[in-house]
Amino acid sequence: MAVAADRLALIAESFQRLTGQKLIDSDGDLWTAPRAILAHGTEPDPVFFYGNALALSLFEMTPEQFAQLPSRLSAEPVHRDERARLLDRVTRDGYIDDYAGIRVSATGRRFRIEQAVVWNVIDAEGTIHGQAATFDRWTMLG
Repeated sequence: MAVAADRLALIAESFQRLTGQKLIDSDGDLWTAPRAILAHGTEPDPVFFYGNALALSLFEMTPEQFAQLPSRLSAEPVHRDERARLLDRVTRDGYIDDYAGIRVSATGRRFRIEQAVVWNVIDAEGTIHGQAATFDRWTMLG
């Protein structure tokens, strides 16, 4: 999953701009961060364009597989309405820092994420390029 450096930088920059916090340490990088970081674009049915090593491990996908996944399919069907309401809140408010929900990996393994931050990937001019999420708390289920 070759993601342009400026697009990766925008994930971190928009996080800091919206939350006032750094997404990663100054000497770290998104790929090896000790938290899952993922982002999708602005398509009508948004598709992930980035998942770091931890996110790909949880979702049990290669970078190429993840880059073809509509983000709505990361949640079980029963949880998709909840996810849609969450994304509407993010669009309206810029970010939220209290998301919890069930996700499902490529092999069907379920895991619950907690205290996720979800934000608009937005440039300095205010153009939205997608939405991103990060979390470092999860529980494998069943």
